[in-house]
Amino acid sequence: MRKRYPLKKKGAVREWIEAIIFAAILATFLRSFFFQVYKIPTTSMVPTLMPGDKIFVTKLAFGPKVPFTDFRIKGFREPQVGDVVVFLPPQEAEKAWYDFSKKQYIKRLIAVGGDKVSIEDGNVYVNGNMVLDPRIARNYYYNQGDYLEEEEVISVPEGEYFFLGDNSISSLDSRFWGTAKKEDIVGKAVFVWWPPKRIGIIE
Repeated sequence: MRKRYPLKKKGAVREWIEAIIFAAILATFLRSFFFQVYKIPTTSMVPTLMPGDKIFVTKLAFGPKVPFTDFRIKGFREPQVGDVVVFLPPQEAEKAWYDFSKKQYIKRLIAVGGDKVSIEDGNVYVNGNMVLDPRIARNYYYNQGDYLEEEEVISVPEGEYFFLGDNSISSLDSRFWGTAKKEDIVGKAVFVWWPPKRIGIIE
């Protein structure tokens, strides 16, 4: 008959360390490929998003980007006009990959590659036609910044996107820094989960 030896118990400290490491790996995986949580810091997207709102952003819609590479896994669809999108604007995207001061922005997608954009009397025009999408048309837009002054028309390069904040008067957006590249898209804002009175789908 074989002699049985009691199993050795892991130390409490080791168990805690392993649990923390596993949790960190899982959180990094979920954040990189599935979703991310953000807190809205400014008034640039009022009334759609208010300062202090906490939101979920899905990366599956447009396809998650593999960390530290330019490779993007195919998503369910391409970004569409009217979507509220998290992305890196050009002045942040050009920073080194190890620069953790990069700031991600959240704005509404107004035009895609090949479109021509202008603002007249507070309305947005794409390819010469006034945008009637209520998510965009309900806001008043100002001719500000270096890229969309009065009577100016901007051509959006292929593979790039033009973004505006819903609260145009206090938004730093494509009017100031130009278009954002497809590879710098992070994800689609889908849901406000805090505070309780603001819970709901982001339109």
